[in-house]
Amino acid sequence: MKKATIQLETLTCPSCAQKIENATRSLTGVDKDSVKVLFNSSKVKFDFDDDKLSVEDAEKAITALGYEVVKSHVKAK
Repeated sequence: MKKATIQLETLTCPSCAQKIENATRSLTGVDKDSVKVLFNSSKVKFDFDDDKLSVEDAEKAITALGYEVVKSHVKAK
């Protein structure tokens, strides 16, 4: 398992954060209990199995919702 932090452009509403959280949780390989969207800092944090998912896959799921990814960071858990 690895830990990912994805920095987004500014989130404008709590419902946006909820959409991103739900989309991230639905991805295969994501530890669903670890997903946190930090509204005030516009970050998404989650743990994932890098054999099943890449951080790029998560970025694509978020951008498909219409949100802009600024940068991502991955580290070993």
